[in-house]
Amino acid sequence: MKTVLVVANETLGGRSLLEAIRSRSAKGNVRFVLVAPQNRPRAGLVVYDDSVFDAAQTRVDLALELARAEHIDAIGEVGDSDAYSATIDGVHTYRPDEIIISTYPATRSGWLRRDLIERVRDATGLPVEHVVADPDTEGLPFDVTLAVANRTASGDELLDALKAKVDAEPEGRNRLFVVVVPQEGGSGQDARRARTRLKLVIDRLHARGMFAAGMIGDPDPFTAITNALQYFRVDDIVISTFPDTKSGWLRTDLIERVRRATGKPVEHIVHEDVTSTSAA
Repeated sequence: MKTVLVVANETLGGRSLLEAIRSRSAKGNVRFVLVAPQNRPRAGLVVYDDSVFDAAQTRVDLALELARAEHIDAIGEVGDSDAYSATIDGVHTYRPDEIIISTYPATRSGWLRRDLIERVRDATGLPVEHVVADPDTEGLPFDVTLAVANRTASGDELLDALKAKVDAEPEGRNRLFVVVVPQEGGSGQDARRARTRLKLVIDRLHARGMFAAGMIGDPDPFTAITNALQYFRVDDIVISTFPDTKSGWLRTDLIERVRRATGKPVEHIVHEDVTSTSAA
């Protein structure tokens, strides 16, 4: 079986890269290895090191889900923050027959400014195809929703709202969900609790046949959203909270602050407080 190493980060969902993968897959007997080098956001507030890794892993997870839905044989992993090192590590580990490297156009690509393509060709002696993608101008061949929730993450209200978005998609077009669960504090226990909630909601979305992956975020939900938007291109945002009488997020006017800061459609989902209802 032929092995093709694919190296990409922010352009991983680009149309030209997808076309290159599909054309090779159509010939059969080929396996793809996706490597996404870690990259820090261009700006932002507090950024945890784990978030840099998680963002790249989320991108890989979503790409693999789409690949498998199209019956493309693919595996993937997060690579070193240096794209050259990530590529060489992938070559040593997987022994590919060919390499595809996807970048922004030359005017925007830090990888090209560091002469990545020629350095990889010289070091490996392998065929290297350079695919240029610019999702900012070309758009993506799917829609992306950023879903943000913490203690309400596994609620039916959020699940139903996200499923409604999938049902409203035109035939033949997919919707992907990037789920962010802000931590309630900065401790290790807070991070573990957030990861448990994240897994619950991702598992529920997968059970309904939806494409979803995610990461935990900054304890401040506004900061978590701001940072996520620097990692991912999203079409809209869904924020799930408790009712206003119980929600600390609503007391900080989170919904309107996100609308003003991002300019994106923001849907607010209210999670029914079953505990309070039962007590009443």
